[in-house]
Amino acid sequence: MINLISDTVTKPSPAMLEYMMTAEVGDDVFGEDPSVNRLESYTARLFGKEDSVFCPSGTMTNQIAIKVNTQPLDELICDHFSHVYQYEAGGYAFNSGVSINLIHGTNGKITVDQVKQAIKPEFDWLPRSRLVVLENSCNKGGGSFYTLDEIRPIRNLCLENELRVHLDGARLFNVLVETGESPEDVGQMFDSISICISKGLGAPVGSLLIGNEKDIQKARRFRKVMGGGMRQAGYLAAACQFALENNIRDLKIDNARAAEIGRLLEKCSWVEEVRPVQTNIVIFRLKSDLKASDFVPKLMAQGIKSSAFGDREVRFVFHRDITDSDMDRLREILLKLRLDQIDT
Repeated sequence: MINLISDTVTKPSPAMLEYMMTAEVGDDVFGEDPSVNRLESYTARLFGKEDSVFCPSGTMTNQIAIKVNTQPLDELICDHFSHVYQYEAGGYAFNSGVSINLIHGTNGKITVDQVKQAIKPEFDWLPRSRLVVLENSCNKGGGSFYTLDEIRPIRNLCLENELRVHLDGARLFNVLVETGESPEDVGQMFDSISICISKGLGAPVGSLLIGNEKDIQKARRFRKVMGGGMRQAGYLAAACQFALENNIRDLKIDNARAAEIGRLLEKCSWVEEVRPVQTNIVIFRLKSDLKASDFVPKLMAQGIKSSAFGDREVRFVFHRDITDSDMDRLREILLKLRLDQIDT
């Protein structure tokens, strides 16, 4: 099976497993796990920030960030494709008591003018606009990304209006290998940053929330109340450390493979449209008489595991566990698949 359902399916390499097994561990709830402490310090320095906190998932780091950056009766502003709105079970309301102000951007990206229009005036009957969340790259936007030149005016507007800015950077490193921008430059644009190591970077578990020391102190308390306090988490932290030190450059391969398959899909008779492919995600729309719920099982029968991403949209995600032979088979299957085979 060629598993393109997500880059979360990656498994540790033998070298990563060996590194994990040699990790020095302690009790992280007491701050005594050397491997966790090393990872948190390393990641904070990487982004030019004061501190970070290790968590089980990107949903948790995003939710903690919303909690840290807002008060009840505030609102966050984000694109309607944002992960914090689409895929975190309404946690912004449940955990933080805030509302959400959705912007309809382009492939998950919003502009400074759209943010400016979304900021609410200070009336008693309105929630207070407090936080802007950007997602880079945007999953539901097809792996689209912001450059620093696009982020900077949004950051400046937020500073002028006393809004904080959080980055959902679950796949941020897929972006940075394309733009050539540095994590430290990104760090200057945001009050808090969430990164996932369990996607294309290949760690089995782990995300980090990065920010200033005061905010991360608060974040540790919120992590605990959400059930995210872990004990000998150093084995997992070691996997993340290995990934950050060794696997970032390989993301360029995943992005290139996605771009190639995007071009191939444009030639397929059963594809109506392929969204612009910028990183490791490919989202394509089927012809009008085809349904994703019918098409995905057809692909599965051919040995390709994918995900329905709407009524007529399908998503492929490329990652480090896809081999050269997988790519050969994938090309062959997609090129041979005909419209009449899908209809039957």
